[in-house]
Amino acid sequence: MPKPFLGIRVGSLVGVLLLGAVCGSTLAAYLALTRDLPQIRELENYSPSAVTRIYSSDQDLLAELYVEKRDPVPMASIPKDLIAALLATEDRNFYSHHGVDIKGILRAVAKDIRAGGFVEGASTLTQQLSKTLFLTPRKTIVRKLKEALLAIQLERRYTKDELLTFYLNQIYLGSGAYGVQAAAKIYFGKPVQELDLAQCALIAGLPKAPSRYSPLVNPDLAKKRRNVVLDQMLQTGTIDAEAHRRAVGQAVIPKAAGKPSGVAPAPYFMSFIKGRLEALVGASLLYKGGLTIRTTLSREPQQEAQSALTANLATLEQRMRKQGINTPPQAALVALDVHSGAILAMVGGRSYETSAFNRATDALRQPGSAFKPIVYAYAVEQGFTQNQLLLDAPVVFKGGREGEDWQPENFSHTYQGEIPMRKALAQSENIPTVRLMERLGPSSVIQFAHALGINSPLANNLSLALGTSELNLLELTTVYATFANQGQCITPFGILEIIDNHGRTLWRVKPQHHVAMSRTGAAVITDMLQAVIQEGTGQPARRLPGPLAGKTGTTNQCRDALFVGYSPKIATGVWVGTDDHTILGEKETGARAALPIWIDFMGAVLSDAPQGYFDLPADVVKVNINPDTGQLVGPGEGHAVSALFKRGSEPLASP
Repeated sequence: MPKPFLGIRVGSLVGVLLLGAVCGSTLAAYLALTRDLPQIRELENYSPSAVTRIYSSDQDLLAELYVEKRDPVPMASIPKDLIAALLATEDRNFYSHHGVDIKGILRAVAKDIRAGGFVEGASTLTQQLSKTLFLTPRKTIVRKLKEALLAIQLERRYTKDELLTFYLNQIYLGSGAYGVQAAAKIYFGKPVQELDLAQCALIAGLPKAPSRYSPLVNPDLAKKRRNVVLDQMLQTGTIDAEAHRRAVGQAVIPKAAGKPSGVAPAPYFMSFIKGRLEALVGASLLYKGGLTIRTTLSREPQQEAQSALTANLATLEQRMRKQGINTPPQAALVALDVHSGAILAMVGGRSYETSAFNRATDALRQPGSAFKPIVYAYAVEQGFTQNQLLLDAPVVFKGGREGEDWQPENFSHTYQGEIPMRKALAQSENIPTVRLMERLGPSSVIQFAHALGINSPLANNLSLALGTSELNLLELTTVYATFANQGQCITPFGILEIIDNHGRTLWRVKPQHHVAMSRTGAAVITDMLQAVIQEGTGQPARRLPGPLAGKTGTTNQCRDALFVGYSPKIATGVWVGTDDHTILGEKETGARAALPIWIDFMGAVLSDAPQGYFDLPADVVKVNINPDTGQLVGPGEGHAVSALFKRGSEPLASP
């Protein structure tokens, strides 16, 4: 018999030491496992990455931005059939275990031993959640132990329904869908609360192998997996035989389902505002925060803009090919609310999928004669009147352009002698405009142009009068909107409001504007631009309803064609050209290549809307003048047009 040592028998001492060693090893293993475990309380502040949605002003969905396609929903929105299907398939004892299913583990271990490796999982939904939120998917003994410890901690801290809500909003379900709401929309084109039994069963079967069982990838396998889930629901008594029979016979993807469109309804507009959105809220919040963003874009104008551009470019391309020109034409259109600066429509090219370059905002092109109204508007501000005579005759300007002598020409190569400013602008004559620029001074016109909304640098020379400095279509359209808005220059914008996922407004637009010219001057230049449509190069637009004003623009050899114009409410600019600056073809002027797009678009958006009237300040008067001489015309005295003058500057009858 062993002798006592310090009063303790040796056998008992060995037992104590062995027990201590086991306990110490167990404690050490536990501490090693738990030392690197994440803090479960962090889940209380956990906010899963959610989808940001961008809407038009009339609440049409324009785009979804996300890193993971996830749309969290509360437990109350999830169908009972979906919960029942999930539990029948993934964790039948979910509401009775404490995070770990011991019987399930023993059953899985036995199968794994027989197979010589991991062949069956035994993870509860809580374990799956802990793995998804905190651990890597790699299968190891250590990871499985950590998973179990985390699951137990989760069960102690949260209710079963809270854990199930976390799981249903977090789990990956294939084809880019994270959470049941995203899966319902991607696979069936409807919110999760509208899913029927068969659809619920299909989604509940996806966690086992999301990519393999996705109905968009393997519809046959998806159906087989769905039917397995339905069988298990029948076995557990959550559905009866009749419900099982109907669901098993149902098609996997109903007719209403389908893949979401890969291209937004207004992709060029979206590219325009994304940079602004990132600057306002940051990229992380924009793509993960589940924001709601309201924009200025309007559905019908946007659709009409795209239709007008597509149809007319096809016609232009046919004309170009007949002349042996095979370069495909491009075009851009932008429409603004003249009073607020809101962007109503934007098209930056023929096809965003083919070319994402936004020609409405990023292309710098010469505006040609569409720049001339800036020169004439400044002249009006300086006291010139519509009937002021300008000389239309050949001229050579010493140092007129870049230090060289310059001899401009009219497009028609004809000359009319002295003509009124109104006629010179309406017929887009070059030489009278350059003579006017010389009198005003290019530097003064440049300063005025910047006040009207031009941001691009402008060359300080006489040829600027003919639109030789490059700028973009949006800023040029802003100038015309300033004319329509009583001389108030508005800063164009596309975002109305940004709302967080709790319904709180993070940012709301504050329209910016400043006085760029007098109200009287804006009324007079608008009257002169109405003459372009009624008497000059824009006459095809006369068939449209309501008062309209605008100006054509054509650059050398018809490389760029423009028409920019406005109603009392909407200003629209259209540019047509090619990306490589090749010619559009003989006689493809602004009136022929760009104006038809403008007419189709404005005709559509104005057809059902009240037209209104252009502003007439109290200090202006209308008188009849001879459009060729500018002289006052009395009643019944012959050819006359009505022209607007600042009171006191109107022509008087000869003494």
